[in-house]
Amino acid sequence: MYQDKIIRPTKVVIVPGNGAGNVEHCNWYGWVKKQINKIPEMQCLLKNMPDPMTARESIWVPFMEKELHCDEETVIIGHSSGAAAAMRYAETHKVYGIVLVSAYVSDLEDENERESGYFNRPWQWETIQTNCRQIVQFGSTDDPFLPWSEQQEVADGLGAELHKYTDRGHFQNTQFHELINVVQKIVNGPA
Repeated sequence: MYQDKIIRPTKVVIVPGNGAGNVEHCNWYGWVKKQINKIPEMQCLLKNMPDPMTARESIWVPFMEKELHCDEETVIIGHSSGAAAAMRYAETHKVYGIVLVSAYVSDLEDENERESGYFNRPWQWETIQTNCRQIVQFGSTDDPFLPWSEQQEVADGLGAELHKYTDRGHFQNTQFHELINVVQKIVNGPA
């Protein structure tokens, strides 16, 4: 993890899962945005993503760079395919941190996931670690879409601060208090 100059996070970007529809009204995304925007000197961005069904890396990563301006002062919160996008983004860009929710490492033998492009090469765990000051992961053993072994592989590969649950499924609830607590710790913690 890089420590070459003092930088504080000023922005949080929420990258949703694919198929989210209007992201302001999907899962916990809009609620989390409102809560983060209450934190002094913090801005939270949440936008409908282009290519929302397949979530292609070739479209989402450039959008994160050019439209969402994810940079060294940005914490990226990625949910599901948004977590895959956050990890691939951090392979080639320095960001303040990534918070991964329902992250996974393979296409799960699903054609749509295969088409996304995130899973066609090995993950660069060390590069991601080097490009992030903070890495936090939320996962649940009862996720109906992701086997725990996939989520654990992310945690092991990144040395993530893991928040493991047994009863949260794919984190599709409307509020996410634990996520807000983590963001507040990142914002207020040492740089």
